[in-house]
Amino acid sequence: MNSQTRSARPAPPARPAKTASPAIRILLADDHPVIRIGVRNMLQSEPGLEVVGECADGDEAITQTLELLPDILLLDVYMPRLPGIEAMRAIMNGSPSVKIILLTSTISTQQIIEALQIGARGIVIKDAVAEHITAAIRAVSGGDYWIGGRRVVNLVGALHELMQQAAVPDRKTFGLTPREMEVVGCIVEGCSNRDIAKQFGLSEETVKRHLSNIFDKTGVSTRLELAMFAIAHHLVATER
Repeated sequence: MNSQTRSARPAPPARPAKTASPAIRILLADDHPVIRIGVRNMLQSEPGLEVVGECADGDEAITQTLELLPDILLLDVYMPRLPGIEAMRAIMNGSPSVKIILLTSTISTQQIIEALQIGARGIVIKDAVAEHITAAIRAVSGGDYWIGGRRVVNLVGALHELMQQAAVPDRKTFGLTPREMEVVGCIVEGCSNRDIAKQFGLSEETVKRHLSNIFDKTGVSTRLELAMFAIAHHLVATER
């Protein structure tokens, strides 16, 4: 038998090509350009995430969500023309498949409950965006929730906890953000700007800006006055 009549070995079956998972498509809605740029840069450096659009007010958020149909909408709570909560109501009526993560500097327990009941899937505090935004997006994209800086699987249980918290009147915070409250606590403990910066991974310049905002909101002008004000108004726990 010659080589022409010899039967050829069958070629091994071709392995199916691996298909990459499609990127998570994200629309970013915030009226502050610096925040949009910062969040966009963070997300673009992450594999599997794609920012498909940006907008600066609630009306644009509705329009672009319905046009682009993103997987995730990052929506600022406080925006011009239409607040984020109201924009979310309209979006959920027109595009209920989009998963919305609210971005906010401060939010009450009652507002969190309302947002979740309307359809929000996550809440990220802006002071913690760098730490939490990517994890929040992946958690929400995977079908879970992001509340209180952590992934939440059982929404009913989380809502029950929040409603119990809401039953207790919130202490007056004078408009201080969660980060500013932490800085106040450090001032009461006698920490320097360098100590605070090191504890929270901030620059000393950022700590100075926080203190300036705190002084404006509380009406004090020195660190000692701030510490006395915080103790008098129960902004921090003084028990040891």
